Amino acid sequence: MTLHLPDAHGTLRAYEPRTEPLPAVRSGTGSAFTSRTVFSAAHVVADPYADTTPDSPAAVDWDATLAFRRHLWSHGLGVAEAMDTAQRGMGLDWAGAAELIRRSAAEARATGGRVACGVGTDQLTTAAATLAEVRAAYEEQLAVVEESGAQAVLMASRALAATAQGPDDYLEVYGHLLRQAAEPVVLHWLGPMFDPALEGYWGSSDLDTATDTFLEVVAAHPDKVDGIKVSLLDARGEVDLRRRLPQGVRCYTGDDFHYPELIAGDEQGFSHALLGIFDPLGPLAAEAVRVLDTGNTEGFRALLDPTVELSRHLFQAPTRYYKTGVVLLAWLAGHQSHFTMVGGLQSARSLPHLARAYELADGLGLFPDPKLAEERMRNLLSLYGVDQ
Repeated sequence: MTLHLPDAHGTLRAYEPRTEPLPAVRSGTGSAFTSRTVFSAAHVVADPYADTTPDSPAAVDWDATLAFRRHLWSHGLGVAEAMDTAQRGMGLDWAGAAELIRRSAAEARATGGRVACGVGTDQLTTAAATLAEVRAAYEEQLAVVEESGAQAVLMASRALAATAQGPDDYLEVYGHLLRQAAEPVVLHWLGPMFDPALEGYWGSSDLDTATDTFLEVVAAHPDKVDGIKVSLLDARGEVDLRRRLPQGVRCYTGDDFHYPELIAGDEQGFSHALLGIFDPLGPLAAEAVRVLDTGNTEGFRALLDPTVELSRHLFQAPTRYYKTGVVLLAWLAGHQSHFTMVGGLQSARSLPHLARAYELADGLGLFPDPKLAEERMRNLLSLYGVDQ
């Protein structure tokens, strides 16, 4: 049946939903990839029956949240847990993140899945933190992740960005953490397009200067850095950065605009992946990487290149609200029973934005049950007053 979807100008246009998902979306096994290490940053499922406000502690539906992680693991993807995709700093506080880390890590052990978990400083609630307090906050979270048996991802810290006086403060804090880390970690550089509070990270707003400081941290502790994850939406900059990494240190792309070309790589190397867009793309992304495992780069690009338009739509400015589209697609795909988010963030994107996300995802064949997705989208349109 035809759906009438609103565009950005308030005009309704007819759309004919797909009737069958693509075969690639139905496929997938839990076996590991051989050519790339791939993590999907995963969203959390809110409890829709909790009596909360946007300022309340997060109420999480743990059964649905863990079921989604099993879905990702079943296709061979690793799970990047308690990252910004899970609304860290945007509804999910440290207490909720710590519980998420423990539960997800336990589930990973039980199912044989791979999990890496975010380590930050979001338990600091005042802007006037000292460097010692920032370092202690990082240490507390690192201990929780290591005790859970998960790999640590040292995330960029709003508190450190607000407190550090220059590059030396970053070198001191990160050096201290890397020296005490039990196992190699992933260093995460999240750009201000994802979080404006991270402007000037590594002690400079000049990208080249910041990059030099970042690489100085890595070079000083190459045995403690499994890899770096860069989310700057700058493909050329990422390629230049990964070519300067010490031998054995991976580059995990977090570029949701250019991921196919960065993962495919060139004659001088390639990026692994730790991506928020692989939350809705999980099965299709896994299928593409398995094709890449055979050495078929063209086949990999043929599967993944068409998804970039959807990803750029979800991650359009203000980029930090991409989670709303991610959760919409999880609901439409049947991974959760409602379109509700921690902190009420389901309201962060407009109806035309959501309608376009549905249209692009349906065109890619991402929905295991296109009829269910159509019915749910029809209900959402009706709630907004769009008659069909």
